[in-house]
Amino acid sequence: MQLLTAHLTRFLCLLGICLSAQAKVSLPNIFGDHMVLQREQANPVWGKASPGEKVSVSIGGQSHTTITTADGSWRVTLEPLEVGGPYELEIRGNNTLTFSDILVGEVWVCSGQSNMGWAVRASADAELQIASANYPEIRLLSVPQIASQEPRDNFNGSWNICKPQTVADFSAVGYSFGRRLHNTLGVPIGLIDNAWGGSAVEAWISRDALEDADQYDELLASWDEKAAAMTDQIFAAEVAAYKKWVADGEQGAKRRAPRDSRTSNHRPANLFNGVLHPIIGYGIRGAIWYQGESNAGRAYQYRSLFPLMINTWRKHWQQGDFPFYWVQLADFKQEAPEPRDSAWAELREAQSMALSLPNTGQAVIIDAGEGRDIHPRDKETVANRLARIALARDYGVEMAWQSPSYDSMRIDGNAISIQLKHVSAGGLHTFDVYEVMGFEIAGEDQKFVWAEAKLEGKNKVTVSSPQVPKPVAVRYAWGDNPVVNLQDRNGLPVTPFRTDDWPGVTANNVK
Repeated sequence: MQLLTAHLTRFLCLLGICLSAQAKVSLPNIFGDHMVLQREQANPVWGKASPGEKVSVSIGGQSHTTITTADGSWRVTLEPLEVGGPYELEIRGNNTLTFSDILVGEVWVCSGQSNMGWAVRASADAELQIASANYPEIRLLSVPQIASQEPRDNFNGSWNICKPQTVADFSAVGYSFGRRLHNTLGVPIGLIDNAWGGSAVEAWISRDALEDADQYDELLASWDEKAAAMTDQIFAAEVAAYKKWVADGEQGAKRRAPRDSRTSNHRPANLFNGVLHPIIGYGIRGAIWYQGESNAGRAYQYRSLFPLMINTWRKHWQQGDFPFYWVQLADFKQEAPEPRDSAWAELREAQSMALSLPNTGQAVIIDAGEGRDIHPRDKETVANRLARIALARDYGVEMAWQSPSYDSMRIDGNAISIQLKHVSAGGLHTFDVYEVMGFEIAGEDQKFVWAEAKLEGKNKVTVSSPQVPKPVAVRYAWGDNPVVNLQDRNGLPVTPFRTDDWPGVTANNVK
C-alpha cells in the first residue's frame, strides 16, 4: 500500500509539473523589454497558454481579458496609446510576465537583401556613425536568418536601445532612415531588420500566393526538384569536397561554397516563413525595401513577382495598404562604351512599374552606386531619399520626395521631345557639367546610339542624333552602370526610363 501511495504521489507530482509547464503564458520575441509600439492605432498582442486559460493584458491604464483557444492561442488588441513612455506591459494568466521600458512612436520594417542588411560598421563614415549613435528613443530589433518551408511563429532575438555598442551590426540604411525620422518628428522609432543578403523576391512570398497566381509553376517545380534531390549526406559530401579544394590551395576553376537548396534564400516561401512570418501582425507604420539584384536575370518576371510580394505582405498583416517604399537598383558593373541591352535596366523598369500599387514610393539612386562593388558604401544617400518619401507622404512634412520621371514624348522631325513629371519648382539641372548625359535614341531599326540632349524650360528635354534622321524611341539611364547627370534642384536624379516596349534580354527567363 505504501509503495502504491508513493508511486501515485510521484505520478501526481510529475503531472503537476507538466500541467504547470503547459500553463505558462508566453509571447513571441517580437514583444519584449525596450520595444516600440506603433502610435495612433490599435495594436495586437498575442501568445500562447493552456487551452481555456484566462489571460489579462494591461498597459497604460487599459486592461484586456481573453480566453485561450483549444490550441492555447490568445490575442488581444490594445487601444491607441499616447506617444512616449516608458510603459510597462503586464500579461497575467497562471503566471505573470512583465515587459518594461516600452515606448510608443513609429515602427518600420527594414527588409530586402544585402544592401538593406549592410551593417553600419561596413558603411561610409562608419566610425562617425557609430560614435554618434546615442539615441535612447530609437530601438533596434534584428531577426535571425532561418529559412523554412513551414511558417515559424518565433525567433531568437530581442529589442535593443540604439547606442554605439548596438548599432554597429544593424542595417545602415534602416538606422539612418530611422534617425532622420526621429530627429524630424521627435518621437520614438522602432526598427525591425529582417533582411537577408542574396535573397530572391520569390523567397519572400508565401507558397499559396505563388500557386494561386498560376504563372509560377515552372519556377516552383524547379525548386521542388532541387530540394527533393538534396540530402544531408549529399550536402555533407559537397562541403567536404569544397573544404579539401580550399585546403589544397584552391587549384583549378574557382568554386563557390556549397549551398543547401532546401534552406536556400532563393527557394520560394523560405524567407516568408522563416524571417517574415514571426513578425507579421505586429503594429507598424510601414516597410522599406532594398532588393532586386538577385532577380535581375528575370526582370520581366519581377514585374509580377514584386507586386505579388507587396500584396501578400499586406494581406497577411491585416493592416490595410500600409506604406511600402523601396530602393531602385543603383548603378553597377562596367560603363558601356555604346548603348546596349541591360538586365539591370529592365529590373529597374520592373521596380518603377510597381508604383501602380497604392501607397508605394521609390528612392532612385542611379547616381549613388559603385561600378566595382554591388554594395555601395554610401547608405546615407539611400536612407535620405527613403526618408523624404516617408516624411512627405506619411508625416505631412513639406519637401520634394519624387524623382522626376518620364511622362510623354513627341516626335518633332529629326528629334524627340521628352516631357518629365514630378519636377520640382527649380526645374531640371545637370550635375557636374553643363552637357546632358545619358540619353540614347533609335529609329525603326531599333539600334540605339548616344544622343544629344538639350534642356527646354522646366521639364522638357529635346533628344536627337545626326545618325538617326527618323527617330522613334528614346532611352535614358538604360544600362548596368549608365553615365548620367540629370536631376532636379534637390539632387533627386531622373528615374531611368525608355519610351519603347521592345522585348528585353530577360523577357523569356522564368527560373
